Amino acid sequence: QVQLAESGGGLVQPGGSLRLSCGVSGSILSIDVMGWYRQAPGKQRELVAHITRRANLTNYSDIVKGRFTISRDNAENTVYLQMNSLKPEDTAVYYCYANLMPVGRFAYLDYWGQGTQVTVSS
Repeated sequence: QVQLAESGGGLVQPGGSLRLSCGVSGSILSIDVMGWYRQAPGKQRELVAHITRRANLTNYSDIVKGRFTISRDNAENTVYLQMNSLKPEDTAVYYCYANLMPVGRFAYLDYWGQGTQVTVSS
C-alpha cells in the first residue's frame, strides 16, 4: 500500500514562509515526477511545481515562480516545497503528488496525498 503524507501547513502572515514536506511510503520500485498542486475554495486544482527524478528538472507555476522552491530527497522518498513571500492568494489546500511504480505493477501510476491547509492571513 502506497501512501503520501504531507506536513508543514498552517497559518502564516503575509510575507512569511512555510516549508511543506511529503513523504512517500510503501512498496515502491521507483518514483519519477514528484510535485505539489493546490486548490483554493471554489477553484480548480492547479499545479504549483514539480520536479523530476533525473537531473532534478523543475517546473513552476508563473504565480509562484521566484517565491517557491521545490526540492526532493530520493533516498528518503520525500519532496519539499519552500514557500517564501507568501500572499493571501496562496491560501489553499496543498496536495502532494507522485508518479511512481509500485511493487507488482509494471507501470507508473499517479498517487496523491490527503492535502495540508495553508492559510495566509494577518
